[in-house]
Amino acid sequence: MTDSTIISKIWNLANVLRDDGVSYGDYLEQITYLLFLKMADELNKPPYSKGLHFPRLKDVEGNETENGETCDWETLSAKRGAELELFYSQLLRSLSTEKGMLGQIFTKSQNKIQDPAKLSRVINMIDNEEWSMMGADVKGKIYEGLLEKNAEDTKSGAGQYFTPRALIKTMVACVQPKPLKTIADPACGTGGFFLSAYDWIAENNQLDREEKEFLKSSTFHGNEIVANTRRLCLMNMYLHNIGEIDGESFISSNDALIADDGSRYDYVLANPPFGKKSSMTITNDQGEAQKEDLSYNRQDFWETTSNKQLNFLQHIKTLLKVTGEAAVVLPDNVLFEGGVGEEVRKQLMLTTDLHTILRLPTGIFYANGVKANVLFFDNKPASKEAHTTEVWIYDYRTNIHHTLKKKPLTKADLKDFVKCYNPENRHKRSESWSAENPEGRWRKFTYKEILARDKTNLDIFWLKDKSLTDLDNLPDPDVLAGEIIENLESGLASFKEIMETINMAEKQ
Repeated sequence: MTDSTIISKIWNLANVLRDDGVSYGDYLEQITYLLFLKMADELNKPPYSKGLHFPRLKDVEGNETENGETCDWETLSAKRGAELELFYSQLLRSLSTEKGMLGQIFTKSQNKIQDPAKLSRVINMIDNEEWSMMGADVKGKIYEGLLEKNAEDTKSGAGQYFTPRALIKTMVACVQPKPLKTIADPACGTGGFFLSAYDWIAENNQLDREEKEFLKSSTFHGNEIVANTRRLCLMNMYLHNIGEIDGESFISSNDALIADDGSRYDYVLANPPFGKKSSMTITNDQGEAQKEDLSYNRQDFWETTSNKQLNFLQHIKTLLKVTGEAAVVLPDNVLFEGGVGEEVRKQLMLTTDLHTILRLPTGIFYANGVKANVLFFDNKPASKEAHTTEVWIYDYRTNIHHTLKKKPLTKADLKDFVKCYNPENRHKRSESWSAENPEGRWRKFTYKEILARDKTNLDIFWLKDKSLTDLDNLPDPDVLAGEIIENLESGLASFKEIMETINMAEKQ
C-alpha cells in the first residue's frame, strides 16, 4: 500500500470519528499512542529482537493490578468491547509514569475514542501494516501528512505549532548545517526544523558510521512545554529514524526561558511561539483568575521584559557557541519596538553578525494576522566593535499574496531569495535593488545607516505597494478578504493586550 493510500485510509476513519466528537487533534493523539505500541511490538520480534520492556498494568494508585497484564500491543489488540476500552485507558495511565521516551510519549495521555467498536477499527487498521519494514522516508511522510492535515483544522489551534515546511526548508538551505554539529530549537513544536536539517545533512553528505550515529542520537536538542505537541514531535522524529524507542528523550518539557542550563550549540533553528506577552494565570484575593505579565529574571539577558519574542531572541543568543549560527522566525514588533526592543537590537548587532533579514508575507501561517521575518545571525567573540557591518534585507512581502489553500507558500517561491543569500559564500553578494531598478527586492544597509534610524528600526522597506496605486494589480477577492481578516484579527489581538494591561493596572 502506498503512503498516500495509507494517509487517505487513516483520514477517512478520522472523518467517521469526527461524527462522534473526536477532533483531528484527538485522533492524531490516539494514532500516535497506538502506532508507537505497534512498532515496539514489531521490534521485539525477529529479526530485530530488541527486548524492549513494557510495564505491567497499574491501577489509579500506581500499584500493579491483580491480573498483571502487560501494557503492550499484543495484549491490547486481543481485547474487544468494553474490556478493550477499560484496558486501553489503564494502559495509557500506566505508561505515562515510565521514564525516557516511553513516558514522554504517553504523558497526560487519555482515551478520546469512547466507542469500543471504533477504537477496534483504528487498532485493526494499524495492525494491518508492517511499520518497521517501511522506509523512514515513507513513515515520515505519512506522519508529516497527518500533522499538516491537523494544522489545517484552524479551530483547534494546532497550526501555531506547525511552521510552513517550505519556509523551514529554505532556512535550512541557507544555513546548510554540517555533520557532527549540534542543532537546537527552544520551541520545537512538531519538530519541523529538526527533520529538515536531518534531511539536508543526510542528502548532501557522504556520511560515515560515526556521522550517521551522531545524526541519529546526538545532533538534535529541543524544548516543548505542551505535552501533546511534545509527543507528536517525538513520534515524528522516531518515524524519521531519529532517536531510539527505548532511549532518553532529547526533547525537554522545561520552559526554555526559565534558565540557562549551560548547553551551547552549533546551530539554532526556531520559530518561537506567536504572541507578544509572556504571562501566567494566578488567583487573586477575591478568588478570581487573572493574568499577570511574566518577566524572566535572567542575569545573562541584556534586558528584562515580558515580551516573549524578545526573550526568545535573547535566549537563542545565549544558546549559541562562539561560532554558532542562528535562523529565527520573529514578528515585526521585534524589529521596531522601542525601549527594551531597541536595546536588544543594538546588543544583537554589537555581539553577533546580523547579516540577513527575510521579510515574509501574510497568509502563510495557520495563525492569522502574523507579519513575520526571518533573522539570520552568526555569534561572535566579545569585542568593543560591532560585529554587524551591514544587513541585507530581502522583501518577500510587498505585493506578494499567499493563502493557505489556494496559493500556499512553496519552496520555489523563495528560490530567488536563496540565490541572493548565496549560502556557498554569503560574503559575495550583489544587490538586485538600485536607483535604476527600484523594484529590486534585495538590498543592503550599513550598520551606521541602521543606527541612524529612529529607535534603530530594522523594519525597513522601500518597494511601493501597487495595490494602493494600481487597481489592476489588486489581488483576487478571496486573497484580499483574507488579508482584511488577518489585519482585523491582528488589530483585535493588540486591543486585547492593551485591555489586559489596563485591567491589571486597575486591579493593582
